[in-house]
Amino acid sequence: MSINDLPPSDTKRWVIRRKAEVVAGVRAGLITIEEACERYTLSIEEFLSWQRLIDSHGVRGLRATKIQDYRSALRTPG
Repeated sequence: MSINDLPPSDTKRWVIRRKAEVVAGVRAGLITIEEACERYTLSIEEFLSWQRLIDSHGVRGLRATKIQDYRSALRTPG
């Protein structure tokens, strides 16, 4: 993976693949969290939520329609 594999800085539509690429880029040390957030106009919380969703549910956890389901499951004691 290289910096050229990251989404363009003007990305507006965040599909699963693009979110996963940004998280992978940070984890690979290509870009820092701070640089990623600045480059893509993300909050640290938003980036960290992507990272948590991948860790908890895999890349499919990044599906926008599923985020509320996963967040609800995390809040509800099982």
